[in-house]
Amino acid sequence: MLDTISEMLSFPFVQRALIAGIAVSLCASILGVTLVLKRYSMIGDGLSYVSFGAMAIAFAFGWAPLHFAIPVVLIAAFFLLKMSQNSKVSADAAIALISCTSIAIGVTVISLNQGLNADIQSYMFGSINVLTQADVRMSVGLAIVVLALFTFSYHQIFTITFDENFSRATGVKVGFYTMILALLTSMTIVLGMRLMGAMLISSLIIFPGLSAMQLFKTFKHVVVTAATISVVAFIAGIVISFMFGFPTGAAVVLVNAIIFTIFLFASLLTKIFGFSMYVAVGIALLIIYVIFLLARFIVIIFILQASAVVVVTTAIILFVLMLLMLASLIVRR
Repeated sequence: MLDTISEMLSFPFVQRALIAGIAVSLCASILGVTLVLKRYSMIGDGLSYVSFGAMAIAFAFGWAPLHFAIPVVLIAAFFLLKMSQNSKVSADAAIALISCTSIAIGVTVISLNQGLNADIQSYMFGSINVLTQADVRMSVGLAIVVLALFTFSYHQIFTITFDENFSRATGVKVGFYTMILALLTSMTIVLGMRLMGAMLISSLIIFPGLSAMQLFKTFKHVVVTAATISVVAFIAGIVISFMFGFPTGAAVVLVNAIIFTIFLFASLLTKIFGFSMYVAVGIALLIIYVIFLLARFIVIIFILQASAVVVVTTAIILFVLMLLMLASLIVRR
């Protein structure tokens, strides 16, 4: 295991992916807590589709994708907020309008440009091979800005997250901070697409915050836990991707899904049996580990090929985890 990790870290593209990925994961998880609580969690999907359409146009005209996509996504975030503030168009409807239009534009441009090429595919599904030093510098710079915003404007962000009317009454510039959050989210989406792809980038915004909310109740604890979960999930995902040849974005999302299931199941144990948080998490981990051993044992009995064992075991585990997740959600209701 250690030899594999040492070998992985010897590759420059993996080093760049780790640095940029940790920075983007931090940004996405911290911003995601506020977005989820404000019911703007799907803004990540909407802006990622806008970014996909912008990058398709950039590739068609031979422009630099990031240089064109960033201002387009920033403008889209601005109009998305304005549309959602209009009583005639709700937030989810505004996101759906922008998402569908952007995908249609991207697909149309791609079809006119004689189909997908490797560059566009990397933006759709993510690739750690395409990251450059400039991407790393921009990701680290963005992480510094987000951390600074939450450090120095924590109380303002806290109040606008839970009660905008109270924030306005106390003199907080709600529109300004909301716009700053939307612009930082846009930057995170554009930079994260290089790693996760347009199809999966919103998972970095949604999963960590939701996982943390299962066991923690205060805003500060949720933010810190979400950031920790996001970084751990990304590192674990990239290691799994390197070891088993899985796509990086998919591996990171699956690790996040497993962590969410563990936290959700642990919260159920604390609610029903009164276990402490740490005991509940330990029991949830043990149950998932037993599921893994049983699934692997069953597959080995019936299938002898090693590759088939890995594939079928993974499928069984993910299916059982999905059932556990759904059952926990139903019971909690």
